[in-house]
Parts: sequence; C-alpha cells; structure tokens
Amino acid sequence: RVKQQASSAYTLMMRLLLYNIRYGVGNGTGSPVPLPGARYLFAEAAELKRITEFISSHDPDIVGLIEVDSGSMRSGRVNQAEKIAAELGHYSCYANKYAEDSFNQFLPIVRKQANAFLAAPRVHGERLHYFETGIKRLIIELELDDVAIFLVHLSLKYRHRQIQLRNLYELVMQAKKPVIVAGDFNTLWGEDEIFLFMKATGLNNANRDSLPTYPTRRPRIELDFILHSHGIEISHFEIPQVAFSDHLPLICDFEVTT
Repeated sequence: RVKQQASSAYTLMMRLLLYNIRYGVGNGTGSPVPLPGARYLFAEAAELKRITEFISSHDPDIVGLIEVDSGSMRSGRVNQAEKIAAELGHYSCYANKYAEDSFNQFLPIVRKQANAFLAAPRVHGERLHYFETGIKRLIIELELDDVAIFLVHLSLKYRHRQIQLRNLYELVMQAKKPVIVAGDFNTLWGEDEIFLFMKATGLNNANRDSLPTYPTRRPRIELDFILHSHGIEISHFEIPQVAFSDHLPLICDFEVTT
C-alpha cells in the first residue's frame, strides 16, 4: 500500500497483525485429557481454521505469529505457519525458537515449536538472529525497503529477559532504517519492565494506553508489544477481544514516509 505525495516522497502504509496463537490448542479452557499441561498436546484443526479466518478478515500485510507448530504430532503433522500463509496468499518464514545447540531440538513436539512471519508476496527479505541466553532465543528480522521488523519471544526468566533486551538493543541500534520490534515479551510488569530499553532505543509503544493482552478470559497483563522507532507513524491500533488463544492479538496500521 503506497500513497504518492505531491513531491517525490511517498508514504508506505502497512498493517501488522501480531498474535501468540498457542500452537492452536485454544485458550486454556478445558482439555480432552484431565492432566496438568495436557492441553498443549492437542491442537485442533477447527481452532486453526478459526484463527486463520480471523487473521484473513483483517487483511494484514504482515503477520507475526508466536507459538506456532511447524509440523509435530500435536498438529497432525500440519505446519501451521505454511497452512495459514497458504490461506492468506502470503509467503512464510519460520524457525524453531530454541538455540541451535539446545537439547529442546531433539525433543518430540518441542522441536517443532516455532515463531513465524507471514507476509504478502510483495514483501521479502528475512534474517535469523539468536539471543545469547535463555531457552527461547530466536529473533526473526524481516527487512523491507523502508522498515525493519524484529519478531521476538522473550524468556520467562527476568534475568534472561534483561540480557536479551541488551542483545535486542544492539540489533535495533545497528538498523539503518526505521524499526518495529514486535512479540511476546513475557513482561509480568508490563511496560514498566522495558522502560529503560525503550528510552535507550527511542522506541515507542503502539499500545499507547498500555491495554492488557493476557490472559484472554480476563486480560490484566501487557505481555505482547509492538514498539516502533521515530519515522513510523501509527494510524490505527486495536486489540480484538477474541478467544482463540490465551493471548489477545494486536493489530497495528503504520505509515513510513520516505
């Protein structure tokens, strides 16, 4: 989506949808097996269909998916990133979110737990980075002509998150164009926990009212973020109240003028 200005400048207009889909296992209410954690073992095709239809209805240019199954027995060997991308007419980029030398790479189901970017065919260019510490280490960078977008899922441990934010700071500061950082930050204290990171990088929160994104049934914590640098204007932001996961999705329309 490009809007030509009166001068030679133009404005790139895009919609980003960020969603932790919890591997398509639902929002945590009920389980076919009455055992703790058993719900994570059973994804449903109907749930993935509902998620896909929801995403499609908002016509995003870019989709950032957290907690996507790339083809384990839990999902019936279905690569959820590729399945959703095919329905949207997008291409997909996904990778296991654990360190390349992690023991998790050898565990059934766990080794197929990934994060993914889905993007319209006109968008391409991605790189994989890895945090120095933590269990979940993947950073996917999607580089467009006028903006770089980083997708992350930070550690559950506070100390590891702080080290990861330092690594992320270095990547943001190396970028030669406006930046968006999006993902599940696992910040139990919300924006307060990343205040210094935001000040150091100059990033702003698209969720200006710090609305909670977790848990779906009674949202009270802001875990999911879309942060943006100067040079990016947010024209629309919303958090749809849908219950397909334990996280709520974020939708952000942004503009970059060059």
